[in-house]
Amino acid sequence: MAFDRRSPLVQRLAILLVTLLAWAWVSRQDNFMLFLLLLGAIVFQVYQLVEKPTRSEPPPASPTTDAQPGFRFDETTFSLVPADRPDSLPTLNQRIQEALQRARNTRVEKDSDFQFFKNIVQHVGIGLIVFKQTGQIQIINTAARRLLKIQKADHLDELVPISRELIDTFQKLKTGGRELVRVKLSDEVSQLSVYAIELTVRGEAVKLISMSNIQSELEQKEMEAWQNLVRVLTHEIMNSVTPISSLAGIVEEELRSYLGSAKSLSAEQLGDMHLSVQTISKRSEGLIHFVREFRSLTQVPQPHFGHVAVGPLLHHVTLLHRQECAEADIEVSIHVQPDQLALNADKNLTEQVLINLFRNAVQSFDRPAHRKIMLTGLLIENRPAISVKDTGSGIEPEALEKIFIPFYSTKKAGSGIGLSLSRQIMRQHNGSISVKSAVGAGTEFILRF
Repeated sequence: MAFDRRSPLVQRLAILLVTLLAWAWVSRQDNFMLFLLLLGAIVFQVYQLVEKPTRSEPPPASPTTDAQPGFRFDETTFSLVPADRPDSLPTLNQRIQEALQRARNTRVEKDSDFQFFKNIVQHVGIGLIVFKQTGQIQIINTAARRLLKIQKADHLDELVPISRELIDTFQKLKTGGRELVRVKLSDEVSQLSVYAIELTVRGEAVKLISMSNIQSELEQKEMEAWQNLVRVLTHEIMNSVTPISSLAGIVEEELRSYLGSAKSLSAEQLGDMHLSVQTISKRSEGLIHFVREFRSLTQVPQPHFGHVAVGPLLHHVTLLHRQECAEADIEVSIHVQPDQLALNADKNLTEQVLINLFRNAVQSFDRPAHRKIMLTGLLIENRPAISVKDTGSGIEPEALEKIFIPFYSTKKAGSGIGLSLSRQIMRQHNGSISVKSAVGAGTEFILRF
């Protein structure tokens, strides 16, 4: 190593030498205080040289210290071999270079995966929006921009002019929540099906919204529903109107033949006419009853939401049918999990739905043995639900698709409005009703709130 006069060590030695010379000179003089002072300075300087000889000198360069800046700034393109020491620590350098190469490969893979998933999000056909609790939008894909007819958006407030109701729906929906929102965009009405899920990303809460325009699907289903309803209405009305028209024609013809002559009606003829008029009256009453039933579908009261405990609700429904079940030898069981499961619903309307389903279950048995009805309160996808299951005869597959159509019934004495009314009530609760059935194995209805 070359001699450096500016080195701190050389400077300390020079100061120590000067101090020693001064101490030697003072020792010959009669100055005891200065003698002790210089002696203390010499001891202090010797201690500094022995204990911390290179305290102020920078540490020598090494592969590990040279690597620290690269690691600190996530840089993986530097080399750990010093320019003036190419043969130093070859094994260590090789292993660290291998680790760096793996880090480079991992970064490339992550970048590739990020671009892959980014392209998927942007090109998927469902609109996706991810935003923070502050309303700042992190992701809005191409489908979402196309649905809302916008170029870009950085905050939910920018979407308020499109639809205040839509933004309120985004903010109020919880995980698993689903809602249908009607939006008017450029003089075109769209029905957006909105679904939400809440996530935590890097310790921060965000919400993912997916939405799709189901206007065309709704219009198709609406048309099918109207066709089915008209078919049922035509069938029911014609069943009443045809005999009324036929009997009225017969009576009118009989009376006309006697009005133009002096003949009098016999007792038998009067009896026939009376029977005909009586039949017309009964069929008219049946038609009036049918119209009243139809009107009930369009006059469902608005729900008044409140806290409804599922356990007591199910016990109350069972109590209403206790006598009927005992006479029919039907075993009823109730299971609620968790025990404190509750609904935000209208108690009276929900009870009406459960009574309809329970009566259907009671009437489903065609054999004397193994008659069971199970009422279950549970959570499905973190949402409260109620299941009504029986071990009855089940429903035929072709009938299963029609049971929610108004006035369609698989029972001879059925009105055909119970299930249709139940579905309407569940929609008022932003919920749904579904059915699973197999012939000979029973039926299960599930209410999701």
